[in-house]
Amino acid sequence: MTNTIRHFININSIPAETLQDILKHSHQLKKNKFTPPQILEGLSLAMIFDKRSTRTRLSFEIAMKQLGGHTIVMTKDEMQLGGSESVEDTAKVLSRFVDAVMIRISDHKLVEELASHSSIPIINALTNDSHPCQIMADIMTIEEKLGSVEGKKLAWFGDYNNVAKTFVQAAPKFGYELSLAIPQDLQPSADLFKNNPQITMGSDAQLAAKDADVIITDTWVSMGQEGKSIETFLPYRVTPELMALAKPHAIFMHCMPIHRGEEVTDEVLNTPASVIYDEAENRLHVQKAILAYCLENSGVHIHSNPSILIG
Repeated sequence: MTNTIRHFININSIPAETLQDILKHSHQLKKNKFTPPQILEGLSLAMIFDKRSTRTRLSFEIAMKQLGGHTIVMTKDEMQLGGSESVEDTAKVLSRFVDAVMIRISDHKLVEELASHSSIPIINALTNDSHPCQIMADIMTIEEKLGSVEGKKLAWFGDYNNVAKTFVQAAPKFGYELSLAIPQDLQPSADLFKNNPQITMGSDAQLAAKDADVIITDTWVSMGQEGKSIETFLPYRVTPELMALAKPHAIFMHCMPIHRGEEVTDEVLNTPASVIYDEAENRLHVQKAILAYCLENSGVHIHSNPSILIG
């Protein structure tokens, strides 16, 4: 019997029901954070990086180890990936040594190519095009603070980066409204959203913030884009005045790292509306559930009743 490999690369290619199941399992695992089930005992995760990392490295490494597994961390410079060895050969060798691969790398196509040649799950921990694990943690946080994300208004401020793109991909999966406030010259084609009426885009930050349930931003200059002017983003800084346009219960989210005083002021960060540390912690619990989902059907032995893993 051939197992269907469960990769976690593009959130828009994963069924909505599956994403909901992963989130349910994330909440369950958080409740048991001090007594984590040893469901991945004896399994190994390769963690590949070409970018600096705090939350991704910590969350995946701790997640795998708390569930009983092992990790090996490598940078792109320490291996042959994309160098003198083909991606196909690297994928096939990794498939013989470890049970899954987590990769945080700039080139999204390389991740997809790696997955196409792998007989083990590949997890996209961040590329320049998407950040699906982060969005899952963000939605988990919204569910904790506000209940179901369905029908909520999420407002995004700043660049159209990998996080914003993944919020766009996730909107039809979870049924939330998404209002993007992006500088005019950085906006993608509106044609991208023509089949998603719940997504709107403009350059007016105040309009996007009005009656929002969730205010979201990110660093204006992403890693690898240092030197980009920040002047164009100044109207999109999240301030108490911008937060006041949202609903009274609105929360503020940022995936971190934060450049305080640039994309958000300390006055916002120091209010109860800011849930950035809950959001960061939830990376750990979501990562556990994603690992369980990917590995459950991969042919390895999960040390638990599979029905409680993602149901």
